[in-house]
Amino acid sequence: MTGKNGSLAGLRILVGRARHQASALSAGLRELGAEVVEIPFIEIRKPSSYKPLDAALKKLNEYDWLILTSVNGVEAMWQRLGKLRLTKQQLTHLKIAAIGPATKKAIEKHGIKVSVVPEEYVAESVVESLRHQVAGRRVLLARAKVARDVIPRELRKLGAKIDIVEAYETVIPQSSRARLRAILKDSKRCPDVITFTSSSTVRNFVALLGKNPRRGGASPGKTSSIDGIRLASIGPVTSSTLREFGLTVDIEATEYTIPGLIKALARVEPGL
Repeated sequence: MTGKNGSLAGLRILVGRARHQASALSAGLRELGAEVVEIPFIEIRKPSSYKPLDAALKKLNEYDWLILTSVNGVEAMWQRLGKLRLTKQQLTHLKIAAIGPATKKAIEKHGIKVSVVPEEYVAESVVESLRHQVAGRRVLLARAKVARDVIPRELRKLGAKIDIVEAYETVIPQSSRARLRAILKDSKRCPDVITFTSSSTVRNFVALLGKNPRRGGASPGKTSSIDGIRLASIGPVTSSTLREFGLTVDIEATEYTIPGLIKALARVEPGL
C-alpha cells in the first residue's frame, strides 16, 4: 500500500457510493494514481409517497427554517418544487441550514442563500450552530427515510417546532451482492482499501456480505473475509457504525467530506 507524496499508485480502492454519486470520489482517487473499483453499497430511491413532502412545500410560508442534510435531499426537494410549479421565491424568507459544503453548493446552485453551515459536518454540529436561533421557530427537516434522530430530538429540546419529511430513501442494491463477494474472494482483484461515506454504506456492506465480515461468522462460501483490507471512513459517525460491527477503522477523514476522505487516503504511509 503506497501513499507517499500523495500518490496512490498501485493501490486498489473499492468505492461503495451510490452509482450516480461515485464519480467525485472515484475521479479524485484516480487522479492520485489509484485503481478504483466501483460497487455500490447503497441505492437512492424515491420515497413510497411524496405526499408529506409536497404538503410541506405547499406551506413553506409557515416555516422559519429549512434544514437539508444531503445533496440527495436537495435534489429531491427541487424536483418536487418543479412538479408543484413552485419557485425559489417561496424559499426567500427562509433561513436555510446545510450540513456541509457539498449540500451548501447544491442549494446555492439553485440561487438560494444558505444561512448556516456547521463547523463539523455532522448532526450534532448542526444542532450547536442553531442553538440560539430556533426557540419558538417552525423548522422543516427534509431527509432520508431512515436517519439519525439527533437533529429533531435536540432542536425540540431547544424549543423548536419541527416537522420531518421524507425526501428519499436508501436501499441495498441487490445486484451488488454477487460482485462484492466475488471480488473479495479473488486475490487478483481484492481491494487494498474499502471506503465508507455514510453509516448506511456500512450497514449495507455488512448486509451484502451476509454476516459480520471481519469475525468470519458466516458459513464457508456464504461470505468473504476482509482481513488485511484497510477500511476508510468519511468521519466519526461512519466510524462509530463500523465499530458497532466490530470492524477496525484504519483511516478517518479529519474533514468530513469527499475531498477530506481523499486527503486522508493520500496521507497514508507506504507499506501499510
